[in-house]
Amino acid sequence: MQPGNGPPAQSVIVERRNAIAHLVLARPDHGNAIDMALAKALERAAADVGTDPAIRCVVLTGQGRLFCTGGDIAAFAAAGDEAGAFLQDLATTFHRAIRTLATMPKPLLVAVNGPAAGAGLSLAALGDVVVAARSAHFTAAYPALGLTPDGGMTWLLPRLVGLRRAQEMILTNRRVSAEDAVAFGLASQVVDDANLATGVAETARSLADAPTAALGKARALLLDGASSSFDEHLDAEARAIAEAGAAPELKTGLAAFLSRRKPDSRSA
Repeated sequence: MQPGNGPPAQSVIVERRNAIAHLVLARPDHGNAIDMALAKALERAAADVGTDPAIRCVVLTGQGRLFCTGGDIAAFAAAGDEAGAFLQDLATTFHRAIRTLATMPKPLLVAVNGPAAGAGLSLAALGDVVVAARSAHFTAAYPALGLTPDGGMTWLLPRLVGLRRAQEMILTNRRVSAEDAVAFGLASQVVDDANLATGVAETARSLADAPTAALGKARALLLDGASSSFDEHLDAEARAIAEAGAAPELKTGLAAFLSRRKPDSRSA
């Protein structure tokens, strides 16, 4: 077989480990930059694991020393005068993956294994729990190219770090260290690079062992809370807790609580 004639490399690798699905951005030679192939692969992978009842937690990370450098600039340049149409198609595809990851009824853990820029920052901000390696840093990146953000950045970032800080990060292209990301509320915790895999595995197991249905409803409430009125949201909370109360997870949790043992939500 001649070099280069083998099967095409996967842009997103899906690894199932018990009840945990790992989605790995797999273009390390390109900084895991998002081109159309990766956007489509992420869309497919998110839909696959998001609807799989056997998966109770999804982990998103990058291969190599970078998490994600954002969009593939070479692809932007290759589009030439059709760059506007190309970016519309790319963003639309990428956003389908974002929507699925944001609304699936199970938690999303993002392991930021290195620098995250542009759409990589958007992916990091999407996580319910974000564990950052100490070598990681976060940059909006779009202004340097004369572009506006995508991937939900302008919706997510102000809600995580506040409007004033989001304005600074996006408009001045400020680079934020992993430690500052935790202080700002963008990341949940920072760990030494050597301890990232262990820390992520422990957190993922904890999330997978939790009552998934209840976590899924809580995710939906948190997402809807940004656009609903307080009165509407109280009604939504009442409906959600009633639905959770009628589910097997409550019986399992109550029995464990009353017997002073850890609940086994996977058996519910």
